Amino acid sequence: MEIRFAKPEDALQILALLEEIGQVHYHIRPDIFQANAQKYGASQVLARMADPETPTFVAVEGDTVLGYSFCEIKHFCGHPVMADRKEMFLEDLCVAGSARRMGVGKALHTYVCDYAKKIGCYNLTLHVWSDNAGAVKFYEEMGMRPQRYIMETILEEK
Repeated sequence: MEIRFAKPEDALQILALLEEIGQVHYHIRPDIFQANAQKYGASQVLARMADPETPTFVAVEGDTVLGYSFCEIKHFCGHPVMADRKEMFLEDLCVAGSARRMGVGKALHTYVCDYAKKIGCYNLTLHVWSDNAGAVKFYEEMGMRPQRYIMETILEEK
């Protein structure tokens, strides 16, 4: 397995994985996610790949994309509350259902951390749905811990 920057020819396989992750989110929270929805289309995936502030990495075996990570470099400079720093935000880390439990997620996470260190980031952050127990457990195993919580009250039951 190789981890590398995504290339335009990876886009179709990344789009298929985006469909998978969309369904995972829908099954966890159908009250807020739409069925069969996808957060990015082909042009948006390609634009992310071209932007150095939104690096996209893929785990590949030959020509097959086993997983991807969408990242965003965030800059805090002169902020009235936050200390100056550069942060790597891990927007998505998705592993194909057929490639889970094979070390793909761990390899992608490690690669993102190493890349973030190399470019001078202070920390790596991400959001994970609290009902996604598998993902929460995975990130805890990667050494991550909560930085903050987003709480909710559902005001109207359907």
